[in-house]
Amino acid sequence: MSKGRDSAAGGGAAAVLLRYLQEQNRPYSAQDAFGNLQREHGLGKAAVVKALEQLAQQGRVREKVYGKQKIYFADQEQLPAASDAELRGLDGEIATRSGQLQALQQSCRHMEAELKDLNSSMTTPEIAKEIEALRKDCASYTEKLERIKSATNHVTPEEKEKVCREQQLYRREWRRRKRMATELLDAILEGYPKSKKQFFEEVGIETDEDHGVVLPATL
Repeated sequence: MSKGRDSAAGGGAAAVLLRYLQEQNRPYSAQDAFGNLQREHGLGKAAVVKALEQLAQQGRVREKVYGKQKIYFADQEQLPAASDAELRGLDGEIATRSGQLQALQQSCRHMEAELKDLNSSMTTPEIAKEIEALRKDCASYTEKLERIKSATNHVTPEEKEKVCREQQLYRREWRRRKRMATELLDAILEGYPKSKKQFFEEVGIETDEDHGVVLPATL
């Protein structure tokens, strides 16, 4: 008696699974099929696995092995052929769903960009902290400006002009003397048997470059 009930239960599970695979017309693993049908039909996992294997052996469904997992799907040759009207309807549905998909993808991109902007924006506490820091900076600069204004040692425009003229004079003199020294040394080195570096070391000449000295910029 028990064997008969098991056989009937197995046949019922096979019928349920065959109808489900044909209606859905997409691949499922035994675990997926069990999860989808367990609540409605009360099928156990062992019964689902056994029924799928039997259906595959009988050639009523197709079986593909991917690594350690088996995938089952309806035999396309056993499904009724669609009419031209049905095919046109499916094409229209595909076009509609494709448009919906593109619209959703575009919406997702907009939301991702908006989310990125929001994540990079400062929060209210951060803004309040930044404002407080800026206020302190402003107070410090204001105090410093007042000290400068109240000082008695300001440079007058005349004094500044005098300093600028003197600086320009010294710059011209610096360039003139350096040019004269360079020309003189080049003339000596024309008849000197050793290198320029050896000559400078023997005579004890130190250049601006040796000490990292450069001509100051004009004020």
